[in-house]
Amino acid sequence: MTENFNRASDEGEAVMLTLDEAAALVRTPVATLRYWRHMGTGPRSFRVGRAVRYWRADVIAWLHEQTIHSGVGTH
Repeated sequence: MTENFNRASDEGEAVMLTLDEAAALVRTPVATLRYWRHMGTGPRSFRVGRAVRYWRADVIAWLHEQTIHSGVGTH
């Protein structure tokens, strides 16, 4: 199992992001990401001790969902 995790990590699929890194990836202020987390509307997150973390793949998937559900430019 560790071998699979390491391979996924090497491919960039299992990269863990801090709150600041996730906000930079989404290009939104950290406070907005915190608010979305509070409201349960942002990308999936979890805690490691007291720190909030995000899987990069989850943030990318959430961004993809936003483009699908926004309806802008789709006809």
